[in-house]
Amino acid sequence: MASSFSTLDPKPKPFHRNPKIIHRPSPAILCTSSTFDSSSPVTNNNSPPAPTKHRRPPQENIREEARRQHSVSDDRGDFSAKYVPFNAGFHSPEWYSLDEIVYRSQSGGLLDVQHDMDALKKFDVCGMNDLWVKHCGISHTGSFKDLGMTVLVSQVNRLSKMKRPVVGVGCASTGDTSAALSAYCASAGIPSIVFLPAKISTAQLVQPIANGALVLSIDTDFDGCMKLIREVTAEWPIYLATSLNSLRLEGQKIAAIKILQQFDWEVPDWVIVPGGNLGNIYAFYKGFKMCQELGLFDRIPRLVCAQAANANPLYLYYKSGWEEFNPVKANSTFASAIQIGDPVLIDRAVYALKNSDGIVEESTEEELMDAMAQADSTGPTDRTVVISTAHGLKFTDSKTDYHSGAIPGMGKFANPPVQVNAEFGAVMDVLKSYLLSKAPK
Repeated sequence: MASSFSTLDPKPKPFHRNPKIIHRPSPAILCTSSTFDSSSPVTNNNSPPAPTKHRRPPQENIREEARRQHSVSDDRGDFSAKYVPFNAGFHSPEWYSLDEIVYRSQSGGLLDVQHDMDALKKFDVCGMNDLWVKHCGISHTGSFKDLGMTVLVSQVNRLSKMKRPVVGVGCASTGDTSAALSAYCASAGIPSIVFLPAKISTAQLVQPIANGALVLSIDTDFDGCMKLIREVTAEWPIYLATSLNSLRLEGQKIAAIKILQQFDWEVPDWVIVPGGNLGNIYAFYKGFKMCQELGLFDRIPRLVCAQAANANPLYLYYKSGWEEFNPVKANSTFASAIQIGDPVLIDRAVYALKNSDGIVEESTEEELMDAMAQADSTGPTDRTVVISTAHGLKFTDSKTDYHSGAIPGMGKFANPPVQVNAEFGAVMDVLKSYLLSKAPK
């Protein structure tokens, strides 16, 4: 980490505040495209030659390719990314380099990462055969949060090497964020601090502990943890890794692109995304919208944000016709990852839903558990994509309680083990009864 902080004195108040807007001559992030074929035909003397499809040599791994392409200088393929006020567009007069530690615009609103789409279109997107992405729940820590944390922690690692005043990375979490943050920080050798509500699943709690994070189990809900981490990072040089940080969404939007790739670039009709702090619904919209702007298809799917009835501020806002948003006190829910009553990214979620002709739905606790049991034992049949944000093994406690009958009033699809005596006849009786019940009528 940066050696300039020999002690952990509270940081001066100007830290993390937006600097005066200035015009910078160079882009925030510089990338280069594949080499151009000088023999390609052009429509006029002023048009650049078309890019050739690039194939990485078999003896070269993807990291070597990245280093080689980074060393190539060709301004025809350069593009940039930078922070701008949300919904202001790439050419906003207020913007910040990704190397600046800043979370809000001068007006107090959250920032967004915007890309130079005109420059990005010069890339032959369909020829990027080495683009690798992760399945949402089959990843290093078992959740989609890995997608966002690879981007965020990579940037923190860069800031550390630039000797910026960052002594650690902190987040408030309902479980998955802390697992991803602590894992990637451990890999990079960066201290991680996580604020967790006291009531989360054992599988989610053990991951940041095992990864060496400082884990603060706080007697409050997620909203309380979020308030505390914001206050702490306003005083100490700890990089904020919550949904306030737009870099996470840049990684999470890859899941949308992965869906399109698996459908051979045919757009599904609906995509259903669980909504808690509401970063994911916007990330999916952003991923779909970017592909549309690059010309991969001419429409985006309709988005559905699914909330638990016990923590449903967006659903209530939607049912009011988007007239007035009121935070709610989130009650306990089996969908603990979305047990959030005052989502930080409410404005972005509404923007995504309005621009995708989307809707919001809610589910009761019984509906959640029954649907989980059905999903575990059946397969999908419709062209509707449901986003599973974490591996099912992260929620073994609630599944065990459901199937064992430990949850009063629930268990419509419960499948408890059958106690059988160690006798051939007893086993045969149970098997006969089971197989007859499954036979076609």
